[in-house]
Amino acid sequence: MTELTTTQARQFILAKQGLLGKYRFTGKMGAYDYVQQAGCIQYDPVDVCGKNAELTLQSRVKGFQKTMLEELLYKDRLLVDYADKELSIWPVKDWPYFSAYRERSRIHGAGFPGLAELEREALSYIRSNGPVSSDTLPIDGEIFWHSSMHWSGNWHKKSKAARSVLEQLYTDGTLVIHHKNGSRKFYDLSEHHLDPSLLSADSPCEDEETLLCWRVLRRIGAVGLLWNKNSTAFLGIDLNAQQRRAAFSALEESGAILPVRVEGFKTLFYYRTEDDPLMQDVIAGRIDRKPRLEFLAPLDPMLWDKAMIAALWDFRYSWEIYTPADKREYGYYTLPILWGDRFIGRIETVADRKSNTLRVKNIWYEPGVRLTKSIQNSMDRALVRFSKFNGCSTVEGLK
Repeated sequence: MTELTTTQARQFILAKQGLLGKYRFTGKMGAYDYVQQAGCIQYDPVDVCGKNAELTLQSRVKGFQKTMLEELLYKDRLLVDYADKELSIWPVKDWPYFSAYRERSRIHGAGFPGLAELEREALSYIRSNGPVSSDTLPIDGEIFWHSSMHWSGNWHKKSKAARSVLEQLYTDGTLVIHHKNGSRKFYDLSEHHLDPSLLSADSPCEDEETLLCWRVLRRIGAVGLLWNKNSTAFLGIDLNAQQRRAAFSALEESGAILPVRVEGFKTLFYYRTEDDPLMQDVIAGRIDRKPRLEFLAPLDPMLWDKAMIAALWDFRYSWEIYTPADKREYGYYTLPILWGDRFIGRIETVADRKSNTLRVKNIWYEPGVRLTKSIQNSMDRALVRFSKFNGCSTVEGLK
């Protein structure tokens, strides 16, 4: 069995993520290539210094601009907004794999009295008038409904009828998001934007166990290296401990994943067999290890298993956006700072778009980090890049 030092395990994950050495991903198609590799990236509408999906891509894709993601989603239709690891963005080619999810949504929706009639009204209006949001769809009132995007919840919650019917049709796969105006979603018919062969395709997985294996394999590839433990990396997959162990066993038996032992850990780690050439390059010291300084997204795929990050890097990160202000250790929207193969701290910035200024509210460096000239120069360059990414022309505050 392959054995790694902790440093090699870190370097493998970072090299796989495209966060170590020269940029592996460039431009719009580089952004698409990364999403393909990750399987999905999480979407969150909060925009303090970029939305989560945009932040994920800016740290890996040379020359990334926010318009590139919009084009991939709503012009090129190579990506789609849909559930996966909660609200996510993923390659539209994976649409058939989620057919069972959409079928469960349709069954779920059938249980709400009056919803079917509202769906007919909504679809008729969209066919005649084009894309709509919940504010422009002329359906008034409230109904008892809740989304199947999250399977737990109150079955008797009242919600706005227009919003409810659009979200139900979207979860069913009948509608897709046509575009977004800020956080407001506009919906249109899936048949207007997705290839008919995708819409009619059956799931490539013959049963639920095969689908679970596909999704677990996808998440292992998203992080790069994962252990067979309860993990937030598997969020969004209906997976108990027995099913997870069975999936890992089946994947190893089929040759899809390989085990590796990391010094100091009793638990084995696993990586995708297709990544073995990269693993061998890491072990042989053949990878580019030139340090780069990057700011990571709060819900970055590399951070999906925070317990594993804490174990491998001794770095403990918590997104404090929902933590009361008086209980926050750091800030409302702090981003981890990666330099080379180390986490050296976290940063809180705000993009003031009225004055085109990126304001650095605070930087917290990890204990023992020495601010060398190399790190400071890297920080200065990273802040210039980050300000341009946010449409800002100047940087103010701590550097």
